[in-house]
Amino acid sequence: MLHPVLALIDMPIIIGILVVGAVLFGADKLPKLARSAGQAKKEFMMGQIEADEATAKAREEARQRMETQSTEAPPPAATSDKGTPTA
Repeated sequence: MLHPVLALIDMPIIIGILVVGAVLFGADKLPKLARSAGQAKKEFMMGQIEADEATAKAREEARQRMETQSTEAPPPAATSDKGTPTA
């Protein structure tokens, strides 16, 4: 469901917002703002990639640890299928 205010935003309003932004910030600062926003996005994406790689590495190390523990652990003690004695 679309919010009623968002339904009113169309192309002329967006252009008006851009014009007001150009007047407030000045035409020479708009490219700097766009450039800094692009750099921030790039740094965020790089950080996300690094975090994904660290997560994958941690998962692989945990999997290897579990495999090592399962091969080194002695087999479980044998139990009988007779159940518990009744009185």
